[in-house]
Amino acid sequence: MSATAAAIAPGATPSHGRRLRARGFLSVLDLTPGEVQAVLALAARLKQERTRGICAPTGRALAGRHVALLFDKPSLRTRVTFEVAIRELGGEVLILPAEVALGERETVADVARNLERWVHAVVIRTFAQRTLEEFAAAAPSLAVVNALTDEEHPCQALADCLTLQERHGTLAGRTIAYIGDGNNVAASLAQAGVMLGLTVRVASPPGYELPARVLEDCTRAARHGARVVQLVEPLEAVAGASAVYTDVWTSMGQESEAAERRRTFAPYQVTPALMRAAAPGALFMHCLPAHRGEEVSAEVIDSSAAVVFDQAENRLHVQKALLLTLLAPSHV
Repeated sequence: MSATAAAIAPGATPSHGRRLRARGFLSVLDLTPGEVQAVLALAARLKQERTRGICAPTGRALAGRHVALLFDKPSLRTRVTFEVAIRELGGEVLILPAEVALGERETVADVARNLERWVHAVVIRTFAQRTLEEFAAAAPSLAVVNALTDEEHPCQALADCLTLQERHGTLAGRTIAYIGDGNNVAASLAQAGVMLGLTVRVASPPGYELPARVLEDCTRAARHGARVVQLVEPLEAVAGASAVYTDVWTSMGQESEAAERRRTFAPYQVTPALMRAAAPGALFMHCLPAHRGEEVSAEVIDSSAAVVFDQAENRLHVQKALLLTLLAPSHV
């Protein structure tokens, strides 16, 4: 089988990386590996403290802070977890209506410049990463958080890594297999994984691989001998893997390709047989929503190996950690 591996440059950092406190969170690559670990450690602490409710040490950390949610795409987990996170930190959440869609009623930059005068942060779920970057550039004093773009899904990747750490402890030296489209979820998982020493094998049909840019970024960001390996065969990807991850075959905005994608990705369904080829006790992961009978069989996602709802829960805790780091660093 053919495979391209992102080479490792220990000690290197992404050339375009920004620091979280300075510019918001548009990409996993905005963090150093140490900052990824710090956010995950804070998220784990916040998860434990949540049982204390309003008496938690951070229960009023965002008092007087306003966070706007601007979503171009439908959402369940992202919307609910950000709303709950903001409220549990004592902040005020504003749900911007659909007519404020970015770049339609007025320019992206004008929306950003207005919001910068009123709120402290904006959580954006949109299509193009460049729209998010344009928004952030127009309002440099505003904390902007990427809640999903077509290219990246960094909040999901942090929740995935927290879930893996809860089950396995340190991730250095382990391997995760991602089966399916080299999409935004795969890209952010690869970026975060290699920063923590997790080798990421991605099995995709030809033409659906991770973008070359993602492989290059992972080369610079990787630590502890980790690498990204692009493969074609799912069985080759899962061999010895501690976890097997997949996502829907047709993402939002690709609906016209659905029939063709179902045919192309049919050999990439995660089945019990594929899970048996992974390491004993391997976890099954999915960012949800899932289509049982397409990318994953019902037997797998409904089995004890699945940690999909742990991943969903952990979205809340990592997003709390991000908001605190951005808006209330004294509580970190």
